[in-house]
Amino acid sequence: MEKRWLSLYVENRVGVLAKISGLFSGKSYNLQSLTVGPTEDETVSRMTIAVESDDATFEQIKKQLNRSVEVIKVIDYTTMSIRMKEIMFIKVKSCTQRDKNEIFQMAEVFRFLVKDMGKDSVLIEAIRTEAKNNSILNVFKSRFTNIEVVRGGSVAIDSISMQDR
Repeated sequence: MEKRWLSLYVENRVGVLAKISGLFSGKSYNLQSLTVGPTEDETVSRMTIAVESDDATFEQIKKQLNRSVEVIKVIDYTTMSIRMKEIMFIKVKSCTQRDKNEIFQMAEVFRFLVKDMGKDSVLIEAIRTEAKNNSILNVFKSRFTNIEVVRGGSVAIDSISMQDR
């Protein structure tokens, strides 16, 4: 079992997201991440999907997606050079001034942004790879007891520089 990435171009209309995610749940495939948004063409949306599977199951997933009428194109990113980022927000609650100072120092080291701050809380934003966001989150979990975390799924695009070589 390994983590694999797909990008789908799909028709941008009501019910397509439900149909695609239903395809996964109907076959008991667990989605690790799913992000969807419109493209430069307003009639087309792009999905970035992460799934953990073996080779045979992954081939089945791709075949089933290709058979779906709403799917325009399926791209397997698993072995391609890609650029990928996810967004993560961490809200640290019940902060002391010392905690706030530590968070600002961490922001310089980990290169995330402090987006909002109140009397006893700080909100940070990290737009990094999933692995780097995991590292940031682990540090926050080890240092602060009262945090709230929101993560968006990863978005990806094939890398230009690696293709031109």
